Amino acid sequence: MNQPPLLVATTNPGKLREVRALLRECPIRIVGLDEFPRMPEPVEDAETFEGNARLKAIHYARCSNGWALADDSGLEVDALGGQPGVRSARFAGDVRDDGANNAKVVRLLRGVADAARGARFVCVMALADRDGVKATSSGVVAGRMIDEPRGENGFGYDPHFLVESEGMTAAELGAERKNEISHRGTALRGLLAEIQRLVAG
Repeated sequence: MNQPPLLVATTNPGKLREVRALLRECPIRIVGLDEFPRMPEPVEDAETFEGNARLKAIHYARCSNGWALADDSGLEVDALGGQPGVRSARFAGDVRDDGANNAKVVRLLRGVADAARGARFVCVMALADRDGVKATSSGVVAGRMIDEPRGENGFGYDPHFLVESEGMTAAELGAERKNEISHRGTALRGLLAEIQRLVAG
């Protein structure tokens, strides 16, 4: 039987790389939204990470008539009342701009003591087929925000997010270690059994 691919609902090459690495042992073809350039985007108007993950997974599963894995993830900073939260990708404006987003966080944290710079990356993933969401899973990694960027790996807020247990920013971690501890890695591992059930038919 010709098995449909798993559509990972992202145009972010960094996210797609991480998902492919985590699912490398799973016998399924993984594709990104770059292979579906005419597919419409849903309006991400939910107020929670889970709400956005679920609506995206259902939307892309129905548009592709197959399986879709969607996540909504972001940064929550204690001193900013949990911001940027669900607005993480567009914190500095409607156009996604990692540099501008990081600059805004650094500016808002000016004068805030190290002890008050606690933060966390949060990820909620949803797996759906055309009939609806089959499973969700979440992951969190705790850290602290720093002003000066460090590291060349990763994307988004990674260079400013110090994973204190590792003594490195998320952008300094190697890919394998990052996948072991990251919010996205934790969330995806929570869905592995369900993905394997889909693959098995």
